[in-house]
Amino acid sequence: MGPNLQKQGKKFKKVPHVALMGLDSAGKSTLLYRLQRGVIMDTTPTIGFNVVTLELNKKTVLTVWDIGGQESLRPNWRYYLEGCSALVFVVDASDSTRMEEAKLALKNVLNDSNLEDIPLMVLANKTDLPNSLTLDEVCEKLDLASCTNRTWEIQACSALKGLGLQQAFLSVAKLIQ
Repeated sequence: MGPNLQKQGKKFKKVPHVALMGLDSAGKSTLLYRLQRGVIMDTTPTIGFNVVTLELNKKTVLTVWDIGGQESLRPNWRYYLEGCSALVFVVDASDSTRMEEAKLALKNVLNDSNLEDIPLMVLANKTDLPNSLTLDEVCEKLDLASCTNRTWEIQACSALKGLGLQQAFLSVAKLIQ
């Protein structure tokens, strides 16, 4: 059985492909491996991508493409968007100095024709840290109110503590349906 097929009864159902993007050091790989394996793993900056199949429950499976966020890699993001069912964009809520850069990166990727009508989940990671921005502040700094051509949600999470991850990806699965 291929990695993008899930058996349901006697039928096979295509597993939704989710792109996980955000600036470098936002915590994308950490949160993905925390959710998949339940442990904190040492991660290094992602050069290229990681692909993980997340089994959230008996009925919900997602294929997540964790794509490197370094500035030099961002022009390649568009190559991972074809066939994408949802975009999960991770920001470091404790680093207000990079919110403008995150906003520009998000706007750039949302303009891709492959993402037309594709739902967006913004994960405000590291919200457990002191001085992290509130969800309202992250919304404002990313100008999410201007995302009127798609369904979007924002959720707080902590990759290190594992808080909010399962709920966020279950919400992503609902947004896809």
